[in-house]
Amino acid sequence: MPDKLDYTSPSTKFTFDVNKSHLFVKDNQNLINVLGKDQLNTLENTSLLDIFLSVNNIVEPHYHQNAAELVYCISGAATVSILNPFTKEIMNFPITPGQVANVPQGWWHYEVATTDNTHLLAIFDAPNPEVILGSDILTFTPANVMAHTYCLDENQWKAVTSPVKPSTYIGPYTDCQKPLNTPQQYRTFPPYPYYPY
Repeated sequence: MPDKLDYTSPSTKFTFDVNKSHLFVKDNQNLINVLGKDQLNTLENTSLLDIFLSVNNIVEPHYHQNAAELVYCISGAATVSILNPFTKEIMNFPITPGQVANVPQGWWHYEVATTDNTHLLAIFDAPNPEVILGSDILTFTPANVMAHTYCLDENQWKAVTSPVKPSTYIGPYTDCQKPLNTPQQYRTFPPYPYYPY
């Protein structure tokens, strides 16, 4: 059991500026700030990510092994996509200001901005949000393991996954040269201009 916080200590914090706690910065319109017990020691089972996205930017596919996530739209618009592990279907939930989407603990999901100036607040029921990122799974799982498991050509797997950078957080990469011409069947909610990679 963790030690109880001494609320009389001068090190006890009751406020914090989340703008100064960057988890990831792609550019000045696409970034994620974090607030957890590491930043504000009086927090108990609550933490958050303050997410800013421009249109077609995506918080990469990932899951939180230690917490459920409530995604609240402050401004702009986004589609929250969740893989339901029971039905094996991707569920797509467009949200606009004042709307939320709930992601149960451990469920694979991602968020895509469908307008510029999208601001999301992801709230967790854990003192610090832990995450397993899709880019890390692709980068750190040995190619021979993936090839053997899924009956793939190892060299082809390496070639396809070599551009993936660990801990991407927000995609696509700034230097991405792939055209946004994904076929209609892969888009979530026309007319939203969402093009998954």
